[in-house]
Amino acid sequence: MVEWQISPGITPYSDALAQMEARVEAIHRGEAAELIWLLEHPPIYTAGTSAKPKDLTDPDRFPVYVAGRGGQYTYHGPGQRVIYVMLNVGARGRDVHCFVRDLENWVIASLAEFNVQGLIRPGRVGVWVERPEKPRMADGSLCEEKIAAIGIKLRKWVSFHGISINLEPDLSHFSGIVPCGIADHGVTSLVDLGLPVTMADLDAALMANFDAAMQRGPCQTKTK
Repeated sequence: MVEWQISPGITPYSDALAQMEARVEAIHRGEAAELIWLLEHPPIYTAGTSAKPKDLTDPDRFPVYVAGRGGQYTYHGPGQRVIYVMLNVGARGRDVHCFVRDLENWVIASLAEFNVQGLIRPGRVGVWVERPEKPRMADGSLCEEKIAAIGIKLRKWVSFHGISINLEPDLSHFSGIVPCGIADHGVTSLVDLGLPVTMADLDAALMANFDAAMQRGPCQTKTK
């Protein structure tokens, strides 16, 4: 059984990290159920294991935390749904690539509830959306902007950290970093796309699509 927890208000990042680490240990020992934790953070930047110092362009703007998850720099703040996934990947097939792809598919299915087509792009982590109303890229391709970031860590085959989906954060706050090390593409949100989605709406979509995306039994790597 997977437990769901929704924290109202704003949760300090250091508190969330301590709670995640304790829960991961308890799951590994068989003393607690898997957990999906939905919350919001105050404005912060977090550095993943691949973060490059040059990508922190405004280091004094918000507190910066070393997260220990995969990936580079990312932003968290009010109006962004942070989804921490504490799941037993060891019991889900021990295929990390498949697990991450399942997380991506979960985000894509949840966004589809609002008629948003999420896209996966090789070499660009996270979930993206096309912005045909904006100027095309230098190579003539459609403008694409990031709507969700994914970065996980495993400890004893239990995952933590997870996903952030931009519902209505202050998008200007992303300007203090190069998000995920990708400089040629911007970021967007559901409200920026013109969709009056509430946090409760997004949470309901995440809950409705979780089982199909994540509880398929033994993990088998999917190909495009």
